[in-house]
This record gives sequence, C-alpha cells and structure tokens, in this order.
Amino acid sequence: MWKDLASYIIQECKPYDKVVEVAVGRFFKVAEYLQKHSMIDLILTDIKPSHPNIIADDITKPNLEIYKGASLIYSIRPPLELHEHLIKVAVKVQAKLLIRPLSTEHPNIDMKLVNYKKSFFYEYKPEKVRI
Repeated sequence: MWKDLASYIIQECKPYDKVVEVAVGRFFKVAEYLQKHSMIDLILTDIKPSHPNIIADDITKPNLEIYKGASLIYSIRPPLELHEHLIKVAVKVQAKLLIRPLSTEHPNIDMKLVNYKKSFFYEYKPEKVRI
C-alpha cells in the first residue's frame, strides 16, 4: 500500500522536482522508497523532528521558504485539524497536495478521492492564480 502511494508520487513528478512530506513523524517507508527509486528532491518536515534529516516546521505556522517551489506536498495520516493548514500552504506555493488519512477518516475539506492500485488517498490541485 505505501509502495503504491510512493509510485503514484513518482509518476506525478519529474526528476529533480521538489516534493515535501509534512508531519513525517517516525514513519519513513514512503520517503525511503522515494529516495531509493526516484530522483526527486525530497524534503521531510515535522514539528518535532525524530531524525537529523527532518526539518523542524509547524504547518500551522509554516516557514513558506521550505515549501516554495514544491510541485507536490504530501502527508500521511495527518490529524484532521491539520488538513486546512495543508491546503493553505499548497495554495500559497501552488503545489499539488496528497493526504493519506487513516482508513476511518475523511478530509474535512473538498478533495478528490484517488484509488491507485492498492492505495487510496485524497488529492487537491490548487487553481492557478490569474493575474
């Protein structure tokens, strides 16, 4: 299931695209797969980093420099109260957002359900800002 989410991310991104995982916690399976099987520029964030390669960031008060230039942002099992903050960051930096919730949860915001191989997740694509 996690390999399927990672393969979807690889499919959606070009080599060297910037991808940010938010609230990585202690679950590294998707990040490890991405690092092993792709050439994307992967950034890992968490409010309390559990590893030196994770950048400290609070998505409720984000450092937008971390996310600037990202083509995709994803989060695995984020608490429901973070969903709105994830959307706000995705809109500000114009990045696609993927949320893989717990199997019993559904985002409290309007997102497209994606069933990909043996995985499911929600996807949000911000509208391009018109000037």
